[in-house]
Amino acid sequence: MSSAGAAATVEAIAAKESSQNASPPYQVTKGINGLDKVSLRGARGNSVEIYLYGGQVTSWKNEHGEELLFVSNKAVFKPPKAIRGGIPLCFPQFANNGPLEGHGFARNRFWIIDPSPPPFATPSTNKTYVDLLLKPTEVDLKIWPHSFEFRLRVTLGPSGDLLLTSRVRNTSADGKPFSFTFAYHTYFSVSDISEIRIEGLETLDYLDNLQNKQRFTEQGDAITFESEIDRVYLTTPTKIAILDHEKKRTFVIRKDGLPDAGKMVVYRSVVWNPWDKKAKAMADFGDSEYRHMVCVESAAVEKAITLKPGEEWKGRQELSVVPSSYCSGQLDPQRVLKGRV
Repeated sequence: MSSAGAAATVEAIAAKESSQNASPPYQVTKGINGLDKVSLRGARGNSVEIYLYGGQVTSWKNEHGEELLFVSNKAVFKPPKAIRGGIPLCFPQFANNGPLEGHGFARNRFWIIDPSPPPFATPSTNKTYVDLLLKPTEVDLKIWPHSFEFRLRVTLGPSGDLLLTSRVRNTSADGKPFSFTFAYHTYFSVSDISEIRIEGLETLDYLDNLQNKQRFTEQGDAITFESEIDRVYLTTPTKIAILDHEKKRTFVIRKDGLPDAGKMVVYRSVVWNPWDKKAKAMADFGDSEYRHMVCVESAAVEKAITLKPGEEWKGRQELSVVPSSYCSGQLDPQRVLKGRV
């Protein structure tokens, strides 16, 4: 869909809501380079911004107005270039593991506000959300000949938590299944990459993309950063913590793939930081910005998800931030992971 077409759709939906005297729990405005963006605001002053280009969350701020996601200062908000940062949606392909462009095409297509979303499991006490929809264009069908509907609900919780709920349905009329891989490619904003640690992945096996996907076992009691890391952790837990010592805060990532068509999707966790050499090689990434970001991605990447016509896959990622506590001079991750903070 073109930018003009997407804008017209947004205006049509807004007009429909106005005619029904409905007050949508979001605001649509113009963002960088005139691209439409959706803003959500919570009662405590928390906020989220989502660009319809890519269906991509580009900002998540706490009640103090502090940005929690990383977006590069050199990010290009101009199609067909994907936006560097926030939470890109990798679909129907993760990385270059297939015939499509890297990370698929969902992150550089124009989504629309869903005019007739199906029921979602959103708490009745919270109405701060928006439903987005992506369907294949003629161009998409030529490069990936499968009919689908990708629905995304972005919810800002009462306490400022950010919940992304995805639904992918096979709408094919030819009776053929299709397979895809997927990831929430989340860029977190951190004080300094050398001052953070990731808890919850210790003792797990991982595939190292810097060593031809060789399989290793995590040996440390946490993941820390001294150089480039690009790993896919296998059979990961539903909860992972990113501890930022300097800012004394901890990101908690909760994820799940819901059972559909008799299958349970197993999420992996991808951990990535490009470090200095690769940062300098990326035109849309500042030379020293690698120090202030880390990607911890909830992903279904090693084994593709297969849907028959009419079948639907659901996946969720919930992000929250809690104050970090100190224990013998160190942040205490176990209190976070066990939910006692």
